[in-house]
Amino acid sequence: MTANTSSNANSRKPAALSSELNPSTPNRRDVLRSGTALSAAIGTAALGSGAIAPQMLHAASGSDDPNRVIRIGIVGVGGRGTGALNDSLSINDNIRVVAMADLQQENCERARTILSKRHGDKIDVKDDRIHIGLDAYKKVLSDPDVDLVILSTSPGFRPYHIAEAVAAGKHVFAEKPSCVDPAGYRVCVKAHDEAVKQGTSIVTGTQYRRQVNYVEAIKRIHDGEIGDIVSATTRYCSGGIWYKNRKEGVSDTQYQLNNWMHFIWLSGDQITEQAVHNIDAINWVMGSAPETAYGSGGRFTRPADSEMWDNVSVDYTYPGNRVCSFMCRQIPGTKGDNGNVIYGSKGTAYIDAMSGGSRFFDRSGKETWSMKGSIADAYRQEHKDLVDSIRSGNPIVELRTTAESSLTAVMGRMAAYTGQRVDWDFVTEKSSLDLYPKDLDWNGDRPEPSFAIPGVTKLT
Repeated sequence: MTANTSSNANSRKPAALSSELNPSTPNRRDVLRSGTALSAAIGTAALGSGAIAPQMLHAASGSDDPNRVIRIGIVGVGGRGTGALNDSLSINDNIRVVAMADLQQENCERARTILSKRHGDKIDVKDDRIHIGLDAYKKVLSDPDVDLVILSTSPGFRPYHIAEAVAAGKHVFAEKPSCVDPAGYRVCVKAHDEAVKQGTSIVTGTQYRRQVNYVEAIKRIHDGEIGDIVSATTRYCSGGIWYKNRKEGVSDTQYQLNNWMHFIWLSGDQITEQAVHNIDAINWVMGSAPETAYGSGGRFTRPADSEMWDNVSVDYTYPGNRVCSFMCRQIPGTKGDNGNVIYGSKGTAYIDAMSGGSRFFDRSGKETWSMKGSIADAYRQEHKDLVDSIRSGNPIVELRTTAESSLTAVMGRMAAYTGQRVDWDFVTEKSSLDLYPKDLDWNGDRPEPSFAIPGVTKLT
């Protein structure tokens, strides 16, 4: 792929992969970890990563002062980042947004204008604290006035931005997924442990973990209300996803960053970027990550230069030989399905996505319990919990759990892409898969786009 490639991206035929990929319509974030929905758009910005900072630049201390002002910087000010800021500003008092970083100046200026109208002097971003470019995130992390950083770029950068934020002593809100490959997972595990050691918080964008009907339903499942867990199904099936045609005169890197969903090093494919919410919910129900994944899928409707598949199906086997049948799909004109069903020896639990609520039934089909839930409240609650933890000096560090769910999604993708059975020990300990480009240049070339073919694509 060269910087002079034709702007008609759909005319280009991708090559098959010899190893796993190396390199509009808004897309919702939806499910998980203890956490309000305004934002239906995934952020369009993706900021570059450098080496992990070797020293702590600013140690954010805790305080029990409920009036302490928490100063926020954000990296990645697209739709999702703006939504996360709005959620935090809506539910928290005595916070200020003081710094922004993005690839595009207009994203920062648009967010500053919109949020200033809604939240007044909670937005205090001077022109000299708007930073643009692949290394712009470093200026936010080195800013001594920033206590808390929101990381909402495209996912390929997430592990490295988290690690550098922790090294800089910042509290972190990190959007999901936490990683798109095993290499990124290992970075996250180290960052989690370092945050615990230094006493800084990391809350992740797995809002279902804070949605009341999820919390109560899974508590009841763990308490045995539907008996022993036998199996489960989970679905994230929807219509198509946004795609941006290539503009004249842009480099490969610029095009891929702008069209990030369609490049696996940036998004991890739909199973990782989107369906991680459902996978996290099942890990939560089962009490662990799965032992193995065996899957399939393919592509029928994607643009020619998209590396994404448009459907993936995976059987995840959890300890105790409990199988979860997972499916995600993005195909226009197909019937949507987005929810979780847990089958127990005494009954069945339905935990629906978004604000669908939870319902339990006994073996005869009689409803035994139900509860409504608001995803909007959950989106905001994750930000309240984070700010409260900073003020109290009792940090929440939940990165490892979200990284495990993200790696579960990656494991399923690897199984489907290669046609092999993949186990947890392999992805955590042995896999060498590292999708992050080591030669990323804003004006540079990228390899020709390619997509996985089972039996050809190798497990690495």
